Amino acid sequence: MHDKKILITGGSGFLGANLVDRLYSYNTIRVVARNEGKLIQLQEKYPKIEIYPGDISDAFVCRQACKNIDTVFHLAGFKHVGLAEKFVKENVSTNVIGSINILNESLNNIKTVIATSTDKAANVSGTYGASKLLMERLFKQYETINPNCEYKIVRYGNVLYSTGSVLCKWRENIIAGKPIVITDRAATRFFWTVDQAVDLIFSCLAHSKDASPYCPTMKSIEMGALLEAMIIKYGNNQTISVKEIGLQHGENKHERILENGPFSNETEQFTIEEIIELI
Repeated sequence: MHDKKILITGGSGFLGANLVDRLYSYNTIRVVARNEGKLIQLQEKYPKIEIYPGDISDAFVCRQACKNIDTVFHLAGFKHVGLAEKFVKENVSTNVIGSINILNESLNNIKTVIATSTDKAANVSGTYGASKLLMERLFKQYETINPNCEYKIVRYGNVLYSTGSVLCKWRENIIAGKPIVITDRAATRFFWTVDQAVDLIFSCLAHSKDASPYCPTMKSIEMGALLEAMIIKYGNNQTISVKEIGLQHGENKHERILENGPFSNETEQFTIEEIIELI
């Protein structure tokens, strides 16, 4: 990616900020996000970026942000599985309506739009996964009517320490010696690092032929083993109280990356030693 005019939606977030860092030296970058404070902080670190505060569920915000852009990285999303079950409208506004607004702008001289999706779109059991599946299907529909733009989708599992990750709360509580809450120790999830997530975005740009989900091979781990690794690394030999509350509404015990692919308890698992190095 060189000499492009790039828009990153949700660019002040965990993944977006790392993507800005990769693209900054060789491209013109514009970032749109709701949190103006984080946008200002991002611009302080990367002075040449343009910042646009606003919500992509507002069509005017998207029209303004997409002006004179040729490449869009669509990272904005309502990502918290539990909150999505309670705040359905807010989830749909961002993940579906916001995506429609960006896709409508893609009809006006934008050359590439790439969006990040989730394994929860392959194994839908809740509002969040359903909203991401709808986003993916929208990309496929726009692809059929607009041959002048490349539409691409990246689909993967959980990024370590991303916004809303349980790891952030676990680490904070373990260091402080506070009790830990876990849903299901035997549940499994796909995980990888933010660097791997950004690498996959660029791999998708280079190799994906259409808007079909572009998926990696990911390792997984039981949540109980992940918590054990966290306690080993951050517990300082303290005794940590752990309460298991069971899977919450909208959660699966095991995930898939692709609809017909293996579940996360059927793929290669991280060892405790491997995950300790990553967390």
